[in-house]
Amino acid sequence: MSDIPQPAAPTTEVTVWSLEQTSPADLRPARAPEGDVRVVRSEVVLPEFSRFLYTAVGGDIRWTDRLGMTYAQWEEALRRPGAETWVAYENGTPAGYVELDPQDDGVVEIMYFGLIPAFRGRRIGGHLLSYGVARAWDLAERWPERPATQRVWLHTCSKDGPHAMDNYLRRGFRLFATQTEVEPEVATPGPWPGAYAS
Repeated sequence: MSDIPQPAAPTTEVTVWSLEQTSPADLRPARAPEGDVRVVRSEVVLPEFSRFLYTAVGGDIRWTDRLGMTYAQWEEALRRPGAETWVAYENGTPAGYVELDPQDDGVVEIMYFGLIPAFRGRRIGGHLLSYGVARAWDLAERWPERPATQRVWLHTCSKDGPHAMDNYLRRGFRLFATQTEVEPEVATPGPWPGAYAS
């Protein structure tokens, strides 16, 4: 065994911002985009579809936290009472999604939110976020065993798109925490290699 030190794996510094709303009145909805854009709840628990959305939306911004999950783990996350996935479609094609994660004491996290790259910059993101946040606030109406929502929160980071933070602030979210993390540098996972420019 060699005593020569191995070079450290490359890392990158990432800033993480946490934002919240504490009343349904905080939500400032975006105007609906023109054309045939619909937001529909995905009511069948289907890890294949969820994983497609996750990789298609997050592949170019290095979403990697769920890539190692097994099928059973993915299914378990989707089956939690109150967990919901709302999908935006433009002309019948999935454009992006919002995943709601119910937590204790009437807290709902916007666990994942974003658009597939081909649909960014077309005024769909503000509408989808507005719709998803409204569904977080009325979650207990669809899940009577859940307490009424008291708080909706999310986090975003410096790896996200340049308009992400502005979208959250325009929708009425307020910043409540900022932290810096050091993460391993990873290649863009994409939905498949070469899907996006580096």
